Amino acid sequence: MNKIHTDKAPAAIGPYSQAITSGSMLYTSGQIPVDPATGAVVEGGIEQQAEQVMKNLCAVLEAAGSSFAKVVKTTCFLQDMNDFAAFNAVYAKYFVSLPARSCVAVAKLPKGVLCEVELIAEL
Repeated sequence: MNKIHTDKAPAAIGPYSQAITSGSMLYTSGQIPVDPATGAVVEGGIEQQAEQVMKNLCAVLEAAGSSFAKVVKTTCFLQDMNDFAAFNAVYAKYFVSLPARSCVAVAKLPKGVLCEVELIAEL
């Protein structure tokens, strides 16, 4: 197992890694819409927050030597299922390979954000 870290994605806010590789697979921790340069949650609604999540995931994928094209599974967490369609519009721009996915609404996310995404990808 190898820990993956990049300064181009937010640092972990707890006792975990941004991602771990095991064999030929990458497992990311959930990424939230935090700007890694400022450490602040991006302003705006679900579209802006989902865009930042995708940028953060891209940085972690690249740091591990992978890409969105190699993602096999995502798990998406929404604070409000009413944001489902708007979230999907952003998600669809990045996950064109159509990986398997779960998407659930949760009562609360870290820092009060609107969405969080974790993924599993091939290296």
